[in-house]
Amino acid sequence: MEKIKNLISEEELNQISSKIIGAAIDVHRELGPGLLESVYEYCFFEELTNRGLFVKKQVQLPIIYKGRILEKDFFIDLLIDDEIVIEIKAIEIILPVHEVQWSPISNSRIKD
Repeated sequence: MEKIKNLISEEELNQISSKIIGAAIDVHRELGPGLLESVYEYCFFEELTNRGLFVKKQVQLPIIYKGRILEKDFFIDLLIDDEIVIEIKAIEIILPVHEVQWSPISNSRIKD
């Protein structure tokens, strides 16, 4: 099997992705729009764990600037199977500013 980023196989990634998408759809169907991100996060966490995924909430990710670890951290909403980052957004439309918020996370290494 071909490996993605040498961490998990493409088949495993597809299986996990299907569970994540299914969980997101179920949460949206059950709750609908208009609630706080924290409510969606809690319910999404429940759905994901009920589907057998290993999920961590509010994972701390240090900010590294010019080789120095700063005294401020990012917090990842959900980290699934130590591989996939989920950033919860309770908005009607994704703007460029929202993409900028998670781009530093996607370029960082996550450490416990």
